Amino acid sequence: MADKIKRIEMLIKKNIADILVFEVRNKSIGFVTVTDCKLSSDYQYARIYVSFLGTQDPIVNLEELNKMKGYIKSSLAKKMDIYKIPNIEFLLDDSFENGKKIEELIKKDEEEIKSLK
Repeated sequence: MADKIKRIEMLIKKNIADILVFEVRNKSIGFVTVTDCKLSSDYQYARIYVSFLGTQDPIVNLEELNKMKGYIKSSLAKKMDIYKIPNIEFLLDDSFENGKKIEELIKKDEEEIKSLK
């Protein structure tokens, strides 16, 4: 069962990424990358994690993307061969920023250790 969910998650992720690159013509979204997809166990809801590159305020871009989720869902239905397309929710993936913070903390600790020697 878990393999089936993973397979559908990967298909949803790939197809939504293709839709955002090739079909969506909204300049206010900017350059968006689909980083992950989490599908509920009953296949009713899909959380799509995205990140935006080169934007000052990704929250505004996320709001614009959420306004277009009806179009994206209908386009996804044409591409996928499953009985029911899940409801889509776009969420901001902040793992890159968290990774940067952790990396900065590690560098700071390394510098402190070097200064103690």
